[in-house]
Amino acid sequence: MNVLISAVVWVYTHLRLSDVALALVGLFLLSCLREKLVSKGGPVMWPVLGIIPMLALNKHDLFTWCTRSVVRAGGTFHYRGIWFGGAYGIMTADPANVEHILKTNFKNYPKGAFYRERFRDLLEDGIFNADDELWKEERRVAKTEMHSSRFLEHTFTTMRDLVDQKLVPLMENLSTSKRVFDLQDLLLRFTFDNICISAFGVYPGSLETGLPEIPFAKAFEDATEYTLARFLIPPFVWKPMRFLGIGYERKLNNAVRIVHAFTNKTVRERRNKMRKLGNLNDYADLLSRLMQREYEKEEDTTRGNYFSDKYFREFCTSFIIAGRDTTSVALVWFFWLVQKHPEVEKRILREIREIKRKLTTQETEDQFEAEDFREMVYLQAALTESLRLYPSVPMEMKQALEDDVLPDGTRVKKGARIHYSVYSMGRIESIWGKDWEEFKPERWIKEGRIVSEDQFKYVVFNGGPRLCVGKKFAYTQMKMVAAAILMRYSVKVVQGQEIVPKLTTTLYMKNGMNVMLQPRDW
Repeated sequence: MNVLISAVVWVYTHLRLSDVALALVGLFLLSCLREKLVSKGGPVMWPVLGIIPMLALNKHDLFTWCTRSVVRAGGTFHYRGIWFGGAYGIMTADPANVEHILKTNFKNYPKGAFYRERFRDLLEDGIFNADDELWKEERRVAKTEMHSSRFLEHTFTTMRDLVDQKLVPLMENLSTSKRVFDLQDLLLRFTFDNICISAFGVYPGSLETGLPEIPFAKAFEDATEYTLARFLIPPFVWKPMRFLGIGYERKLNNAVRIVHAFTNKTVRERRNKMRKLGNLNDYADLLSRLMQREYEKEEDTTRGNYFSDKYFREFCTSFIIAGRDTTSVALVWFFWLVQKHPEVEKRILREIREIKRKLTTQETEDQFEAEDFREMVYLQAALTESLRLYPSVPMEMKQALEDDVLPDGTRVKKGARIHYSVYSMGRIESIWGKDWEEFKPERWIKEGRIVSEDQFKYVVFNGGPRLCVGKKFAYTQMKMVAAAILMRYSVKVVQGQEIVPKLTTTLYMKNGMNVMLQPRDW
């Protein structure tokens, strides 16, 4: 004991602050060297801070940095966050790993508590924030109704009416006035109105003269953006902010309240209509069909409501996320790529002209039918190729329930967060070949038909049991809008603006895309 005390006294007497600093610097450098040696080409995990410094250094172009990192690491790398933050997991862009996660061992990789907790306020238990049996039931119901012939006919008719009666006249006005406008904003307005009409029979009026600001649409944008902050800020920071109602959490709460007020009002009015009419057989929107389904199942009056108002509210919110952001964002990147590749634009126009010549009556000169859109093979290939390079959802996340080993040998610990980069998977030579950088719609066509790649190589529409149920709806909507605009106008992108992705859950253009329209001579 005396020796120990003497040693402590000696260290205290002779140790200087500079010695402590030097020792800490040495420890830091040794830790960095160790991480560099064991990272196998992936990003260096800093002592204490983990991957955070690398994310901060590359925040201006995080998706490209992620792509470089997974390529250097051979397709997959481990990461960890700040000490005591509880963040650890892997990032992958290996199709075999993605198939394992989304299909082979699907039950082991749900959305997970980490994801659900952050989206809970906005999405609650909706289909895009649900797991297990709840998700299965919600998907089954949505798939049954969305694939019915009545709903497909309803969505096609209302979509075409919105294009012809709202979008085209608005574009004509913008073209005549030679006005510069943000195409991304305009497409977001269109898809918002479209999904509201198709899914729950409400026309918000986003495309009306003057392009009015719709409080619900603005609140929805704010809610999704503020929710993303929860993925970037440690829970010991954002949870107290939520409890105290301060900072961005206060703004998130206000935005969610507006969103839920709109959806509650929509559900309440539809319920009242059901009570007044006795049924909703004359309505074909998705919300009405689900309420009618509920009504028909209530033969036993002791069961109560088959679907609660909360269920319908979650349904409305989820379908706006699915139908508004994804296709509008896909379209704006498509128009940007097409104007950069005039040879692609010429082939699209040639295809549209050939199909249009088949229309014989004057009344249907510009009215394409569903079969006409199915014949637009090259247009679909161009949209598919655009989504390869600029997927609407650039990153997906799961959480492991149990320990596992991925096909490439990567060990996954229980609770690990598994990120797979859809953006990166579209930009890797080993997946797409040496011409991966080229915008090449021809890669999707064989013998005049669209060819589908392995869904786990091209996970733009997810894959496995969670394959997007609205894929057909999305392609119809994108083709209808693209054809309507391109056959009438040449989209001229204003020079000098910065076209870069925004760091959000959806691949918006950070600054939008200002364009002018030049009428075409057919």
